[in-house]
Amino acid sequence: MAPTLTLKSGTSWPDAWQRCLAVAPEAFRDDRVLNLWNGGWQPDGRVLPAVSPVDGSPIAGPPRLDGATAQRAVRAALDQHRAWRHVPLEERRARVAATLDALTEHRTLLALLLVWEIGKPWRLAQADVDRAIDGVRWYVDGIDPMLTGRAPLDGPVSNIASWNYPMSVLVHAVLVQALAGNAVIAKTPTDGGVACLTLACALAAREGIPVTLVSGSGGELSEALVRAPEIGCVSFVGGRDTGAAVATTLADLGKRHVLEQEGLNTWGIWNHSDWDALTAVIPKLFDYGKQRCTAYPRFVVQRQLFDAFLAAYLPAVRALRVGHPLAVEDPGDPCPELDFGPVINAAKAKELQDQVAEAVERGAVPLYRGSPDDARFLPGQDTSAYVQPVTLLNPPRSSPLHHAEPFGPVDTIVLVDTEAELLAAMNASNGALVATLSTDDRATYERLAPQIRAFKVGHGTPRSRGDRDELFGGLGASWRGAFVGGELLVRAVTRGPAGERLPGNFPEYQLLP
Repeated sequence: MAPTLTLKSGTSWPDAWQRCLAVAPEAFRDDRVLNLWNGGWQPDGRVLPAVSPVDGSPIAGPPRLDGATAQRAVRAALDQHRAWRHVPLEERRARVAATLDALTEHRTLLALLLVWEIGKPWRLAQADVDRAIDGVRWYVDGIDPMLTGRAPLDGPVSNIASWNYPMSVLVHAVLVQALAGNAVIAKTPTDGGVACLTLACALAAREGIPVTLVSGSGGELSEALVRAPEIGCVSFVGGRDTGAAVATTLADLGKRHVLEQEGLNTWGIWNHSDWDALTAVIPKLFDYGKQRCTAYPRFVVQRQLFDAFLAAYLPAVRALRVGHPLAVEDPGDPCPELDFGPVINAAKAKELQDQVAEAVERGAVPLYRGSPDDARFLPGQDTSAYVQPVTLLNPPRSSPLHHAEPFGPVDTIVLVDTEAELLAAMNASNGALVATLSTDDRATYERLAPQIRAFKVGHGTPRSRGDRDELFGGLGASWRGAFVGGELLVRAVTRGPAGERLPGNFPEYQLLP
């Protein structure tokens, strides 16, 4: 009989909220968060109700601004930018470093907010905070040569990012952009992370970082955050449909941009025999329920190796640990070691379940379905946002699971007989961020890897977004605009020599200002 679980002591949402009120009373008021613009916290916007994906309980919702107010916020950010760009580098460095110290001091609270707002297991929530802090420290320590011969942009940098990595993607980018001499604007993701981002921005604003944080619908705020002439650069992380519209607008305006979009990252298996290595890596590929831009939801497997692949894959996926991120046997126990908790919300869970059901109805073969009975839940808790791991063989071409990233714990397997079929299946989404090919023969890997339409291709090992001095981008429809990573992240948000062309994916006719 499974033990009865309880919530870890001191980790409830009311506990986290009271700590936010105590740490940053200027940014949190009663039961709501505030917007940050024109150098102050504003009690404006229409607050939308929100619930935690962890258990369906109410949490703080985003205070959504209208388009006109967002335009005022952008104009105020331009005034901040014009002052900040003249602040000496040493002072900017000191203020960003002080912000990192403050983030470190409140690391536990930031991670707890990530658990409740976007369902991250405790280990991964802490890792998201740590990656933001450690990544920005690398720039603080080494920024001088990166800025030699360069100047800030003519306007602030606008950041529109997805909800899954508020700290290690969004806060990381904002602080590096500010270090480089730019005022920064960030839009809170619609689906979650508003309290975590509000706390992080409150700590930055206290140190004099010129940051603007606003909430609102993408459609209503895009005129201000994308098209406004005051904006010097747009950094976008999200889906292809929205990204394509943003890319078209920015190409017409000739405005700097970094647009990271979804892609179906694939893992190919061809003339391979190191099955122990594959078994070891499978659980890691399910981190955060594959709600990552560098997740691998598609395996392309040589038909004659399918039995060996399953013998390596199935034991690993059966051992995945799923459940409430804060459910423990005793209130004093450490948080559980989980591979993933809920997906971002109940609507996404239903979408995935419907896609799986439709794919099976049209001919996909279900190879594995996890059982809720094996998950760790509190007695009577709402589990509507949880999806157990699923593996399907040969999803039909009419299914979204055939050509698009599911963004959830759903794996699909496609069998192939020739190298040409292998490449075609691995390139199903017209470009991806990462891919991996497992093959025993190094020469085979070196011959096939350049034909895989992914920016990073691993030989039997997963690739990641990377930070610091590792270049990152995407091929095809997975990326538009400047590449980032290391010095290129700084170059993307600064002006260099006249006529400079930044590395990246741009329309042929575009010259960056």
